Amino acid sequence: MSTRTQTPPTRGDEAAVGKLSTLDRFLPVWIIAAMALGLLLGNLVPGLNTALEAVKVGEVSLPIAVGLLVMMYPVLAKVRYDQTRRVIGDRKLMISSLVINWLLAPAFMFVLAWVFLADLPEYRTGLIIVGLARCIAMVMIWNDLACGDRESAAVLVAINSVFQVVAFGALGWFYLQLLPSWLGLPTTSADFSFWAITLSVLIFLGIPLLAGFLTRTLGEKAKGRDWYEGTFLPRLGPWALYGLLFTITLLFALQGGTIAARPLDVARIALPLLVYFVVVFGAGMLIGKWLDLGYAKTTTLAFTAAGNNFELAIAVAVGTFGVTSGQALAGVVGPLIEVPALVALVYAALWARKRFFTPATASL
Repeated sequence: MSTRTQTPPTRGDEAAVGKLSTLDRFLPVWIIAAMALGLLLGNLVPGLNTALEAVKVGEVSLPIAVGLLVMMYPVLAKVRYDQTRRVIGDRKLMISSLVINWLLAPAFMFVLAWVFLADLPEYRTGLIIVGLARCIAMVMIWNDLACGDRESAAVLVAINSVFQVVAFGALGWFYLQLLPSWLGLPTTSADFSFWAITLSVLIFLGIPLLAGFLTRTLGEKAKGRDWYEGTFLPRLGPWALYGLLFTITLLFALQGGTIAARPLDVARIALPLLVYFVVVFGAGMLIGKWLDLGYAKTTTLAFTAAGNNFELAIAVAVGTFGVTSGQALAGVVGPLIEVPALVALVYAALWARKRFFTPATASL
């Protein structure tokens, strides 16, 4: 029996993939259209920003929060939670993820912020905050589209969440005050809200994770795994991409005026972000390949390292420095650059799967 035949059908809701094939095939087109629509709405509809920001979940607009939850829930409903134990037992994956996410990536963003934005302290600080906010939401979409390991992604995102609550404040103090003082650089005083960080994790990971777990558990108990994966998931799956496109439209609508008014500032913030996404993702792929993790886990390692928790970064920047601050603008530019960059990296990962992974390791 071949390795492909033996592989558990974690990737194996082929029916779902078939149903989503048209949507997936033209995903870059839909995302570009959503970005363009958002920019048009933000510039042409008077008072749209005020309306979208009228009700918030933490510091995130309620409509955006709803879009994120709709986007996350179907992906987490696909996770086979009975397989998470094998992920936790993979020490190579666990240790490499912790090292990249909490040592290498924040340090690299610190370097980029000082190299590209040394003369703009507000943007520099905002960029460093983005680097500290490890991804817990949208990364699940990119990982799924690139055929990464869903169970590994769920575990790594959960670990990132715990570390975020415990370590974010200490890392902020280290990178904004202690390390710059050691290097003879200007320092930044920032008071991070423990509650804001915890609330972000509970809302944008806790709610869809609990909903996904209960949906799979109760669905399989009621009608079995074959029905759940062959009938239910194909109907639920497209909602993840609907939520993604809805969220992207609103994000760009909220910032359409800012982008039009300050294009050079946005470009200066965007450049180090692009370098960050490409280099960190590439490093994750190379490390996973070197550790022989197989394609699926390697891809998951790379995406969970490259993505950032923009909900938390925006909440922290707004709560600490104000909604009109340069730090908040840097946080907002983060997802505007991350979305098209990581869509491109999805296709880069799928290309690498054929070129650099053998059929056996590609199917793992």
